Amino acid sequence: MRLRPLLALLAVVLLPSAALAQEHQHGGDAHAKMEHPVTVVILVRHAERAGDPSGDPPLTAVGEERARALAALLRDSKVGAVLHTPRIRTRDTARPVAEQFGLTPEVVPLSAGASHLEAMAEAVRKHAGKTVVVVGHSNTVMGYIAALGGPRRDDLCDHQYDGIYTLVIAHGEVRLVEGRYGPPNPAPTQPCGHAMVPSMRP
Repeated sequence: MRLRPLLALLAVVLLPSAALAQEHQHGGDAHAKMEHPVTVVILVRHAERAGDPSGDPPLTAVGEERARALAALLRDSKVGAVLHTPRIRTRDTARPVAEQFGLTPEVVPLSAGASHLEAMAEAVRKHAGKTVVVVGHSNTVMGYIAALGGPRRDDLCDHQYDGIYTLVIAHGEVRLVEGRYGPPNPAPTQPCGHAMVPSMRP
């Protein structure tokens, strides 16, 4: 099993601490910290899915391995909330992390286009000051990042499962750190298309 946690852990552990230290250096008090909490958002696509049933497939054995790898990677991250879409594959990817921290995951309903992206972003904002794990789809993860103030990027390709994207939101600024975790990606079986509507098949 392949783990490359360095970048993600730097974001989860070091960047929030640095932001708080900077606040102290500038005379920040408890009230200021309450008004400007540091929020860490860890976003991943669901792990590898099976082919059937076509509408809402579960994870494959490799996908289950990846879900466990995610929990192992985040075991020291003090996760305070876990969010995912209603699909089985996002639920099962999120489950090991939620169980590890004794959390009940929050399910964000699916809707077309930007409304779902904003709904997920709003659900994250309700947990300001926490470390929040978000599990989405190949055509929503980058949209979540943009909705939360991060950079705009193309959607993930169909074969890309190993990305972990950490947003550190503090003092009106958003920083993105990208890493890789779990088993290697499968070989691509088709060209990567980015003009996909959020049907939630990916």
